[in-house]
Amino acid sequence: MEECNMLEKEQHKKEMMAVQDSMDVLNGKWKIAVISSICFYNKRRFSDILNDVAGISNKMLSKELKELEINKLVKRTILDTYPVTIQYELTSHGKTLQTIIQNLTQWGLDHRKKIAED
Repeated sequence: MEECNMLEKEQHKKEMMAVQDSMDVLNGKWKIAVISSICFYNKRRFSDILNDVAGISNKMLSKELKELEINKLVKRTILDTYPVTIQYELTSHGKTLQTIIQNLTQWGLDHRKKIAED
């Protein structure tokens, strides 16, 4: 009986570490919004993301995109155009967040509705 409890505690500890890992990658005010912008349209230019994410600065968007690239969630492609066009898209790893983004979106809509009721 006690051994089962120890296994459950160990599993819980692993799950808590997994949540922390997720939060470390998706931390901050902007990352989920940036991912959401790219997720909705598949491929986005820097200026499109900048227009989608209200309040983010050029510098902050650049920083967030670089961190998302480092974490293999976003792919940056330089197109051979004049002027040069840079597109961002979710990697296959980044696409695994689509269900989470959809769930967060629905929760946010429901939450706004709930708050407006009171």
